[in-house]
Formats: sequence, C-alpha cells, structure tokens
Amino acid sequence: MSFRRAVRLVCGLAGGSAVLVAVAAAADARGTFGDAGSRESPRKWTSLAVLQAAQTWTSGNQHTVPPSGNAWDHNWDKREPLSLVNTRKKEEKQGSSGDLSAELDSNKPKATRHILLIRHSQYNLNGSGDKERTLTALGRQQAELTGQRLAELGLKYDVLIHSTMMRATETAQIISKYLPGVEKVSCDLLREGAPIEPVPPVGHWKPEAVQYHEDGARIEAAFRRYIHRADAKQKEDSYEIIVCHANVIRYFVCRALQFPPEGWLRMGLNNGSITWLTIRPSGRVALRTLGDSGFMPPDKLTRS
Repeated sequence: MSFRRAVRLVCGLAGGSAVLVAVAAAADARGTFGDAGSRESPRKWTSLAVLQAAQTWTSGNQHTVPPSGNAWDHNWDKREPLSLVNTRKKEEKQGSSGDLSAELDSNKPKATRHILLIRHSQYNLNGSGDKERTLTALGRQQAELTGQRLAELGLKYDVLIHSTMMRATETAQIISKYLPGVEKVSCDLLREGAPIEPVPPVGHWKPEAVQYHEDGARIEAAFRRYIHRADAKQKEDSYEIIVCHANVIRYFVCRALQFPPEGWLRMGLNNGSITWLTIRPSGRVALRTLGDSGFMPPDKLTRS
C-alpha cells in the first residue's frame, strides 16, 4: 500500500486532519520521506507503520482535557419558574396539577434580554478626584464612534443605564446623542471597584482587603439587579445599554457565564468597546461579543 493511501486510511479511521499532521510528523522524524539527493534509499513506508505511528494519537483520551464536572445552574438568577411558586401553594396544588401548571406558565419568561455593556472612553488619569477625571479629546472621539456604532446596529433600545462616575457619565451623554428617545438612567452600583481578588494575582494592582469586601458586595448587587432573565410580564425582546467600567463588565461576564469569578482580570477591554450578553427565557446565557472595538480605527484604540 502506498504512503498516501495509508494516510487516507488512517484519516478515515480517525476522522480528522490532525491525524494527518501527526502521521506526517512521525514519518519525517523517522526519515521516511528521505532527501531527494540522498544516496540511501528511504525505508519503505507500509500501512502497518502508518497505523503504528498514529496509534498514540487515535487511542484513548490522553490528549484531551477532561470536563470540569461543574454543572450549569439553571436557577442561577433565582428566576426559574418553579422557584417563584410559593412552597405552600405547591403543596396545596399537588392534587391539582392543572392549577400548578397554570401558575408555572404565568411565571415563565417569554422574552430574550440583550444587554450591551459599554466600557467608558479614555479619560484624564491625572485628575485628583472623580470630577477631574473627565474624558480626553481622544476619549470623546471614541464615545462618538461607539454611539455611531450602536445607532448603526438598528436595534430598538429600551434604556441607557450608566455609572455615576464622571468618565462613564460623559461617555453615556455622548452616546445618547445618537440614540434619541432612549431613556438615560444613572446608577451608583455600577461605579468602578475591586469585585473580587483576582487569581492569579497581579503585582501592579493590590487593593486593601476592605476594598474587595465593600466593592465586591456592591458590584455583585449590580449584577443581580441587571443581569438576569426577563420578567414573565415582558412580552418583547429587549435591548439595554449599560455604560460602566472594565472591572464591572469583566466580573459580570464571568458571573453570567458561570465561569470562576476570580478570573475576571484575565480579560482586557478597550475603551468604548461593546460587550454583548444575551439571556434567553430559559436562563441560558450567551456571550455574543467581548470588548468589540473593531468599528474604531487602529489609531483610536486605547485601554487606559
């Protein structure tokens, strides 16, 4: 059997191009292909030799990562319909499955929530306080570009919520020019902070333990207020914009996807970027974009 035919046989058995690469590498390491100008004739490559070379790549799961074993919590937002029915009522209605079914249906979400998390634009890092940490000229340009992008998406936005910190407020004000008629709301819970001690730790940023304790509770409260499946009374899909901060957004993403929250600092977000979370009626969460800033020219991109 020719080498090429043997490879086709192996790939057919293994079902992937990765095997072809592995077999080719093994063949090359053994000097099977030989050099064109070599006087020594290369060893004949038989189908048995091909199968032996590929064996370690096709047998067992030693080259795969085992599952974590962490199951998805379907009631992560405490809005699973069954959990919203009063326990006493459930016991009373055990003999009347029709009534219980009707109540469960009345508590069942029917709409999808789309949450677009916007990181504020570049700001003056030298300001002595929050009021002096206003957007830079470049930051204002970034906010304009983000506002244009949101308008171009052509979505029917329901509300624009923003952190009360100066850089987020200014960013929201500029964005709102491109979204006339969209209600603008401020919220203290969305202010920047230290949500949870990051793992692995970083040397350049080490808040006091009390800051994690205080900020963490506040940012978690913001998560519970804004990141959840739709209310059962909501009839149509919603699109909500939240302008806030990198730490808050990264923590929200980890919590919503049920990833370890202490891994939030492993992600980076550009100023003015868009992170899009989708929450289905079933409670399933999808991350459509993370820190999208492809709508900005390269010379406008910053992370400060």
